[in-house]
Parts: sequence; structure tokens; C-alpha cells
Amino acid sequence: MRVLTRVLLGLMILALPGTEAVAEPVAAGLSFAEVLRQVGDDPVPIDWRTLAALDLETGDAPASLKALDGKRVVIAAFIVPLEDDMQQADEFLLVPYFGACVHTPPPPPNQMVYVKMKDRRTVKIGWWDPVHFVGVLHLKQVESPYGASYFEMEGLESKPYKPASK
Repeated sequence: MRVLTRVLLGLMILALPGTEAVAEPVAAGLSFAEVLRQVGDDPVPIDWRTLAALDLETGDAPASLKALDGKRVVIAAFIVPLEDDMQQADEFLLVPYFGACVHTPPPPPNQMVYVKMKDRRTVKIGWWDPVHFVGVLHLKQVESPYGASYFEMEGLESKPYKPASK
């Protein structure tokens, strides 16, 4: 039952709104590069399906994911500290569902983002609280106490998660 609950929570965060700014123009036939130009300086909204496109067997990323390397992105996620009982941290993991890495096998490397906050600023760790996280994404393998991550991010901002209004 615990596994089913975690799977359902993971699916819920995968389906979080906020990706319309990218999904609709791409569906309309615009290239991902054209979408990035339209977004300009605003963070590009991504979701965990975007990161899951990185092939676990080969480590290859599709062009749409490579285009995000070095770009400011925003993603809905949960924060996992690298040490137990941390209330604030300047380095941590972002994961797609609550409880990832804690007493369970960690998510695959294309479903974890290793974050180092810019200027060593700290963010509050709320184990149960989803966040919208903004940072500069890099396609780079990083080892953490919870396993490998295929992504590293320079963290810029963490805000409480709020569903997008339509």
C-alpha cells in the first residue's frame, strides 16, 4: 500500500499544471528553440516528463532537453535534504514526489536534480510541501548520498507551490 501511495503521489506531481507555456506552442508546430526565444528571460516551465526524456541506458538527451542546458527553468518539486533532520540547506535534491529517497530506493537519475543555491543562500526544507523551484539547469551527472542525478541546478528561488489558474 505504501508503494501504491508513493506512485500515486508521483503521478500527481507529474501532472501538475504549469507546463502550458511550452506544451501548447510545441503542439502547435513551433520548435523548442522557437519556444525558448518566445519565453525570453522568464524561466521556462518544465515538468518531470521533460527530464525523464534523458535516456537512462545511454545518458543521451533529446534536442529539446539539450536546449534547456544553461537555461533558467521552473519546476514543481519536493525538496529532499542531503542530511537527515535539516530544516534549511543550500544543497539538496529536487524530486517529483513526496518521500523520494527516504527509506525507499531513490528515483532514477533522470528524476532527481542536485541543487546548489546561488551565493550559498539557504531554503527552508518542508518535507510535505511541494514548491515551484527556479534555477539554471545543467545536464551534468552528480553523485549525492542518495545516488546519481543526471541534472545539476544553480538554485535561484523557491516558492510554495500554487496551481496555475486558468
